[in-house]
Amino acid sequence: MDTKLLLLLALYLAVLLAIAPFLGRYIRLAMDAGPSRWTAWGRPAERVIYRLAGIDPALETGWKAYAVAAVAFNLVGLAALYALQRVQGWLPLNPAGLGAVAPDSALNTAVSFVTNTNWQGYAGETTMSYLTQMLGLGVQNFVSAATGIAVLFALMRGLARHGAGTVGNFWADLVRSTLYVLLPLSLLLALFLVSQGVIQNFDAYQTVHTLEGAAQTLPMGPVASQEAIKLLGTNGGGFFNANSAHPFENPTAASNFLEMLAIFLIPAALCMAFGELVGSRAQGAAILAAMTVLFVLSVLATGYFEQQANPMLAQPGIDAAPSALSAGGNMEGKESRFGIAASALFAVITTAASCGAVNAMHDSLTAMGGFPPLLLMQLGEVVFGGVGSGLYGMLVFAITGVFIAGLMIGRTPEYLGKKIESHDMKMVAIVLLATPLLVLLGTAAAVSLPGGQAGIFNPGAHGFSEVLYALSSAANNNGSAFAGLSANTPFYNVLLALAMWCGRFGIIVPVLALAGSLAAKRRIPAGPGTMPTTGPLFVVLLMGAVLMVGALTYIPALALGPVAEHLQP
Repeated sequence: MDTKLLLLLALYLAVLLAIAPFLGRYIRLAMDAGPSRWTAWGRPAERVIYRLAGIDPALETGWKAYAVAAVAFNLVGLAALYALQRVQGWLPLNPAGLGAVAPDSALNTAVSFVTNTNWQGYAGETTMSYLTQMLGLGVQNFVSAATGIAVLFALMRGLARHGAGTVGNFWADLVRSTLYVLLPLSLLLALFLVSQGVIQNFDAYQTVHTLEGAAQTLPMGPVASQEAIKLLGTNGGGFFNANSAHPFENPTAASNFLEMLAIFLIPAALCMAFGELVGSRAQGAAILAAMTVLFVLSVLATGYFEQQANPMLAQPGIDAAPSALSAGGNMEGKESRFGIAASALFAVITTAASCGAVNAMHDSLTAMGGFPPLLLMQLGEVVFGGVGSGLYGMLVFAITGVFIAGLMIGRTPEYLGKKIESHDMKMVAIVLLATPLLVLLGTAAAVSLPGGQAGIFNPGAHGFSEVLYALSSAANNNGSAFAGLSANTPFYNVLLALAMWCGRFGIIVPVLALAGSLAAKRRIPAGPGTMPTTGPLFVVLLMGAVLMVGALTYIPALALGPVAEHLQP
């Protein structure tokens, strides 16, 4: 195993796990603890927002009203972002004179950013104006992440409360998560990125001359501000087509490390916020431990296989061993300023966290090196996962784990003093089955229909993997791609948009229904037969439940494998 990778991974986890408890406590205070000296700075602005929007933050609702508010708000955002893309050619802050985005691409992009997926079938620097990037994509980067945090807190309140008919106020949760969590963290990260060389301007595109004498156009723009929230909000959409491999987005080793840290920062802290809210920090620590173990195993696997020679290059006798003059291993598709260790770690972080930002080309990963990123998405994006969505997904797995354990010993399952009954498990089943069905049905349609086959440039198994990766990324709201697939077509834009929307709100609605059911239950005291949910046994059970459900996507996908033999570019 590469020593550089081990040291980088150890440093990364040390910093992440040191910050998570403090940030988690702050998020808990900001979201659900009333006035606090830590949030006093934002209370005047919060009151003004409520007054202007006509919101009574003290008025809580049941899960149905909460769900209607969440879906309606995001539908309005989708319509606004679609319209902005279609008329951007007539609007200011467009120095490159970019015209309207095509209808199917605009729809795909609107759904993508509203659902916190940020799948991009376009090149940002040649498609989106500065105004669209800021007012459209940038705004959705904030509010889509805030929606995830809001839904998570609704579910956590359902677990913490008893005999209650409400789960919170969506509008207040949206405002607080944006004002107190996402905005200040984004400001700090953006300032750091600017200090490292990430650009932030409204200049016209610059024409420069290369050392060979050729002319090259360099795109400009307000990049640092969007880069910060794309990472902290686990959004992932790049200002440039090359995403975080572009030197204007990610110029140095220091910026690369902070960008990786930003992706996991809020998901890790939310685990600790969960422990604070339910009155047992050990509960949050157990879930964080399960996430961390699965993450570390994935990093070690990808790092190991990427350090090996590409089998296709080994056949003609090319030496891929590390030396003083060569990094060795599989450097294809990777930036030399990052190398294999930082690229492999970034690839696993971004696919574990439902982020989708990339600093290397995933399509160039070795076959086994690309397996962990693909599998992490197919696990449901719960290994840290998206902001809010990762933890509410993991809590569903926790309920699944205790349900299975309860059946094994013949006892009514319970979690945090709440009996898990048939209605609860129906909602859990919907959450667990929705994305595997979207991935499998979408992949089958893409490899079977002419519109899907037309976008496949690589024949055989690799072309099939690119389609499977695209549907896994869309349905699980990740947004990264193998990128060998020509996906910016009406067929794929519509198919992936449907997968993204259903993969987001087909999960949010049953999660909120589960929150409402749990909130209404009375808490029962722990007895001698109650399964502990804080120790190593629970951590192992939780990981087992995650891997078991992940197999619902991967194993049936193998049945589609024979189709790959007939795929032609």
